[in-house]
Amino acid sequence: MRLVHLDLKGAAPRVSYLEEVFPLLSQLGANGILIEYEDMFPFKGELEILKSPYAYSEEDIERIQQLAELHKLEVVPLVQTFGHVEFILKHEKYQHLREVERFPNSFNPHVPDTLALLKSILSQVIEKHRRSTWIHIGADEVFHLGEGMDSKNWMSRNKGDTGTIYLKHIKEVLGFIATQYWGLRALMWDDMLRKISVGALRGTVALVARACATAGPFLAKYVESGFEAVWFASAFKGTTGPAQTWPPLSYHLKNHLSWLKVMQALPRLAPLRFQGIVLTGWQRYDHYSVLCELLPVGIPSLAICLQTLVNGGFTEETKRKVLDTLGFQSMQLEQSTCEGRGAFPGAEIYHMVEQVNGHLKESILKALEEESAIKGWFSPYHRKRQFGNPRNMESFGSKVLKLHEDWESFVRDLRAHLERVYFPDTVEEWMEENVNLYLDQLRGLVRDYR
Repeated sequence: MRLVHLDLKGAAPRVSYLEEVFPLLSQLGANGILIEYEDMFPFKGELEILKSPYAYSEEDIERIQQLAELHKLEVVPLVQTFGHVEFILKHEKYQHLREVERFPNSFNPHVPDTLALLKSILSQVIEKHRRSTWIHIGADEVFHLGEGMDSKNWMSRNKGDTGTIYLKHIKEVLGFIATQYWGLRALMWDDMLRKISVGALRGTVALVARACATAGPFLAKYVESGFEAVWFASAFKGTTGPAQTWPPLSYHLKNHLSWLKVMQALPRLAPLRFQGIVLTGWQRYDHYSVLCELLPVGIPSLAICLQTLVNGGFTEETKRKVLDTLGFQSMQLEQSTCEGRGAFPGAEIYHMVEQVNGHLKESILKALEEESAIKGWFSPYHRKRQFGNPRNMESFGSKVLKLHEDWESFVRDLRAHLERVYFPDTVEEWMEENVNLYLDQLRGLVRDYR
């Protein structure tokens, strides 16, 4: 299976955009999607507090699954069950379930309310995904596990360690799924299991191994622990920096070529079977961090990565297929650029973000920093006290006004394209972080000049 990860804890696309994207995913070689809903799920009753104001409706969830089915994409919902639960633990109502009171990252597994809450969350998500045969329980990066008083007391009473606490909680979650939803198979990330001894691990779940460079020794350990199947997790965006706005193409391609080598070596680890790969596309590093690369900007990288997996490498033929499918003329992997108009959903956003990245900051800072008439006759001191020599001001005025007008017109177009794909909160956040930071400086200068 080749699952494309949709990380909805940031920049969740409108369903109308997914209607355009799903056929493309299928065409490029994906046969499933891993949907990390977080606060975009239409939680009901007691759990309604977890919903974002822009959460999908129940009809949206149904529509997403119909679209997936239409394009032969298996839907795997992801529900975080231990770490990365800031969207839950940030609420005062659930603050008492934190492992460490100060931090909203991870659950305290010793409080009975934690499992009760998780059962309720899992039930609501699984009930809305009755066609799914897999569920992903997350379970990665359980920061500060073992640091809370309850954990410390438990470890001293039971002569255990954080690994024992971790496994005990995971087995309770898996036990609930196994008894309530017979036949539903579970996936989880493997990073927390890497520190746990072979004796303690007994294959209860399909693991998704995430770090490619160090996969070998861990895979051998999983075989010894009785695991029969393994998945891998690569990345097409969202792993090269929390504020990254543009995916480095050659970096992500190399990541997939490395995973192909691991796959080719896997038969030596029989009876461990390779079952699938998740192409992760993180949208935030956690619930509180800024947005990283937007989905339309990541599509060329995703296309390269998927086609590399389908064809077992990245040949000239693979490259040509990617270019033809996306409507580009050429690509420069090392420069992470694709030339040509582009004919994929969100191509306009791709090009406009490229403009913002490459020119916005540079052109504004150049105008403000390098224009000697501004430095000499329209300094912050002049602006604050509102005086200046009109003769010298006019020498830079028309240039600055033109620059301002051009960027404002560009930004209006960009906003319109973003609004077609995203909800208002995403548009606002992206503009605030990537555009206004620089454009506001120019706006301020123009306002003072006028």
